[in-house]
Amino acid sequence: MGRSALEQTLHASETELSFDPLSPEFIRNPYPHYHRLRERDPVHRSPLGFFVSSRHDDVSSILRDKRFGKDFVGRMTRRHGQAILEEPVYRSMRHWMLQQDPPDHTRLRGLVVKAFTARVVEDMRPRIQAIVDQAIDRVAPEGHMDLIADFAYRLPVTVICEMLGIPREEHEMFHAGARASGRLLDPVPLSRAEIDEANADNLASAEYFRALFELRRREPGDDLTTQLVRAEEEGSRLSNEELTANIILLFGAGHETTVNLIGNGLLALYRHRDQLRRLREDPSLTANAVEEFLRYDSSVQLTGRVALEDVTVGDTPVPKGEGVLCLLGAANRDPSVYPDPDRLDITRSNIRPLSFGGGIHFCLGAQLARIEAEVAIATLLGRLPGLRLDDPDRPDWRPTFVLRGLNRLPASW
Repeated sequence: MGRSALEQTLHASETELSFDPLSPEFIRNPYPHYHRLRERDPVHRSPLGFFVSSRHDDVSSILRDKRFGKDFVGRMTRRHGQAILEEPVYRSMRHWMLQQDPPDHTRLRGLVVKAFTARVVEDMRPRIQAIVDQAIDRVAPEGHMDLIADFAYRLPVTVICEMLGIPREEHEMFHAGARASGRLLDPVPLSRAEIDEANADNLASAEYFRALFELRRREPGDDLTTQLVRAEEEGSRLSNEELTANIILLFGAGHETTVNLIGNGLLALYRHRDQLRRLREDPSLTANAVEEFLRYDSSVQLTGRVALEDVTVGDTPVPKGEGVLCLLGAANRDPSVYPDPDRLDITRSNIRPLSFGGGIHFCLGAQLARIEAEVAIATLLGRLPGLRLDDPDRPDWRPTFVLRGLNRLPASW
């Protein structure tokens, strides 16, 4: 479905609660739309053919409810026909652990979970600090930078490159590379041109990582790629298609949402000068501030589930096979859980953002993302106390719905 067809579908609805999730107005500020949904139709039937859940209690419950799953193949074929799974990018996605249900999800997640335990990640803090310091050293004499490309992007890309055993001399290639569009995860169907671009990106990534697999077979290292190559060689634990698809997933998921967390957090902080001043005066608030950034403007705005049997959400029946989009961004601003939810408050207590999902699909890298954001933001404020955003009132948002983040964020000092 192209953009014009999408708009016709949405505008054909009789309810004012329908909106175009790719419109500039919505991308700029989705939260007024979320408030209307939550108040008037919290389990909303979208004209695009799925339910949309916006209340904190409902979203939290769905994410933990085993009556909901991913059912990626069924979901894609019902909406787009069997042929969609022949596209290389969707053929790869069907093997992502993110899109799997047990027992395959359990098997795949079990192969990588040890690399993301709290102890392992905490031990990475000194290395994260060194990467942040190096990024600031590169730009400090210049007096200006793009906080996304020159700072927020470099940190998590370097970290995930090192975790995957990508040779150090090739890291700069990833730093200089273009970010994925993010449209692949949106519930709004991609155009033919967007699918072609996603296919090309996926095939290029697969080619690179297959070469990396061969390198790690010859020269094993203490990294995730070596670990997964060994599992693939054992034959019964990981197929070659699963190996390739999940390395691509780990690379993308390992940096994209953290880039957005740092960027969105800094933008929110500099648009609320009282909170910026408070954090500068008391850096011990940084960890709680990161939780508030996650709540206030989540890097991931929604996640999807499919009803595996007939379920009732709130007062709304959801028949078996129907998809439900869980609006994490709306749940995080539910006033029944967070008083004055549209206010940024880095001292807010009992913050439990749903930004990392929940249940068996709770984000593997949640603690790593938190530590990266803590170190990045605290170090930036400490080392560049005169830093200011060039134009905080006109942020340049990326034109995507699921992944919320900035194209660029120019700053000077």
